[in-house]
Amino acid sequence: MKAADLFSLDQDVALVTGASSGLGRRFAEVLAANGARTVCVARRKERLETLVAAIEASGGKAAAYAADVADQASMQKAFEMAESLFGTVTVLVNNAGIAPIGRAVDQPEATWRETLSVNLDAVYFNARLAAQRMLAAKKTGSIINIASILGLAVAKGVSAYAVSKAAVIQLTRALALETGVAGIRVNAIAPGYFSTEINADFLASEAGAAIIRQIPLRRFGADGDLDGILLLLASRAGAYVNGATYVVDGGQSIGLKGL
Repeated sequence: MKAADLFSLDQDVALVTGASSGLGRRFAEVLAANGARTVCVARRKERLETLVAAIEASGGKAAAYAADVADQASMQKAFEMAESLFGTVTVLVNNAGIAPIGRAVDQPEATWRETLSVNLDAVYFNARLAAQRMLAAKKTGSIINIASILGLAVAKGVSAYAVSKAAVIQLTRALALETGVAGIRVNAIAPGYFSTEINADFLASEAGAAIIRQIPLRRFGADGDLDGILLLLASRAGAYVNGATYVVDGGQSIGLKGL
């Protein structure tokens, strides 16, 4: 089989959360470029509409839905819209997340609760919603949860984020164990440091330079560095991959017990 056929998503409907910027935007573009009819979900509607216009201008099919991923009722409507436009969602990318900075001893309880709500609860409920709908439609598919190397090794000042991402990795395994029998695969990607509009200034600082020295490849992740693993997990190329977490960090986590 040719690689283009193996990685084709022509028969799939994808839904990507946190699609208005950063990694999520790239995920949506890549899925659409490889044939998936893609629903882009985030809170910033104008950005979503700009993304959809760009995808359609490149020959893809996409739609935008403005929603807070932590709002289950709103996400239910996002899936309903996807089904009405394109059919059952068969590829879900749980990408939306937040990363508040601060020492655990100083962190307000509300910050902890919000981080777990967005980074963990929403991943669970949206994955469950996707699986329920695939089961009802007798469809197989792929759920891809975006974790982090901070779910494997902890850095100072990001306790809530690190805990939430560690939980996402275990959640991925738990869901994979239950849904695999129906052909619904659940896997995770654990990226290292990727430069986006949210963290670009920090990574360009002296602190960022120190992080680069910890990475064997001596650079941060760039556009395109997650494309291959995303397509592997979304497509038939990864048909026997279930319950796995793929670390994509330039080798940073190999030699570190703590970041």
